[in-house]
Amino acid sequence: MSDFATQVQALRPELLRYARHQLRQDAWAEDAVSETVLAALERPQAFRGGSQLKTWLVGILKHKVIDQIRRHRREFALPAHDAADESQDLDELLFRPDGHWREMPADWGQPGPALQQRQFLAVLDACIERLPGQQGRIFMMREWLELDTEEICKETGVSATHLFVLLHRARLRLRECLQIHWFAPAAGR
Repeated sequence: MSDFATQVQALRPELLRYARHQLRQDAWAEDAVSETVLAALERPQAFRGGSQLKTWLVGILKHKVIDQIRRHRREFALPAHDAADESQDLDELLFRPDGHWREMPADWGQPGPALQQRQFLAVLDACIERLPGQQGRIFMMREWLELDTEEICKETGVSATHLFVLLHRARLRLRECLQIHWFAPAAGR
């Protein structure tokens, strides 16, 4: 096996994890990753080294995930509301009726350097994994696949208004999770 093929195969588990999170179907995720790996191995000369191999593969995977979503559009059966959304309204927990924070979030300082740390990325990934089904899927469609509002609404069957509510809630949940698991003062760090 060539060095290129070995490097591509080494990234397969990470690509599969992202695809599974987005598609929520193991078989579809496996298909998307297999198509990505096959495309990369068929045309290794397309990778010019202008970015990291992982970045290049993720770019291919994004298109393969979108293809899977389109291919299986009728099979996506997402509930209109997540049970977790109804059990606890984060807006009420985090904001006063006048719209101000109940408790000001801790100062995160400059998050740029933190983004470079593998630990932060692992915590962020874990927080994204904990998002409720539809929130997580829509957040990933917007932020990872970079789909626009119209396409997300078309693929998920939610209105634009509900989409923005779900994105808002997902961001609040991510903020809370990161606050607890990363930015909160910890004795061990």
